[in-house]
Amino acid sequence: MTTDRIALVTGANQGIGRRVAADLAADHRTVFVGSRDAARGERAAAEIGGSAVAVQLDVTDPASVAAAADRIADEAGRLDLLVNNAGISTTRRVGLAEFRRTSTPGTAPLDDVRAVWEVNVLGVLSVYQAVLPLLRRSGDARVVNVTSALGSLSLGLDPSSPTREAYDVVYAASKTALHGVTLAMLLESATTGVKVNLVSPGFARTALTGFHGTESAEDAAREVVRVSRLGPGGASGTFTTWEGVDLPW
Repeated sequence: MTTDRIALVTGANQGIGRRVAADLAADHRTVFVGSRDAARGERAAAEIGGSAVAVQLDVTDPASVAAAADRIADEAGRLDLLVNNAGISTTRRVGLAEFRRTSTPGTAPLDDVRAVWEVNVLGVLSVYQAVLPLLRRSGDARVVNVTSALGSLSLGLDPSSPTREAYDVVYAASKTALHGVTLAMLLESATTGVKVNLVSPGFARTALTGFHGTESAEDAAREVVRVSRLGPGGASGTFTTWEGVDLPW
């Protein structure tokens, strides 16, 4: 696949984001590799090679977000694809069992909730607002928000769903809030023309899960990449995992 499309992937110096950036760069796209740590971003972009370009981007820092958008505007003039991948599950150094025990509505530290939502919800909205003018310059713009099946209220309410017992107010609820933000983006797309999709990559062995996951970053990235590669005729408003399997919002 050869294309001159311009992409930005946030949180792309490691894990799923890095795999997504590498696969998109292999399509000969120009891929801005967003990384909070500039040096780690430069290393990741150099190792990805090709058309990968590092850009310092801390989604919780308005100045950093604005500077990244300005750089993309200066160097590329537009943006065709935004992959909002940056995310965290907790700021605490605890194991998965301890995290679940202490992330109920009655136990979750509010500082942890605020920090996670700042990245997973407000960070997504901040980057979207900053690059929306660039997306509107594209003839085929798309936003892919990376979420989790844990964020599905429908699954959380289903007694037979394996995600029900894992629903928490720190990480899972932040993804539910992201779904609300994504819906608002989708409704706005009637005036912006920007397609919007949600993707759950699965339970990957990455830093976000403390490397407790069941899938590799390569496998987990597969659906994010598939949706990111959709062309002008590709669907908007989907929530999928694993090769186009639909999930309930």
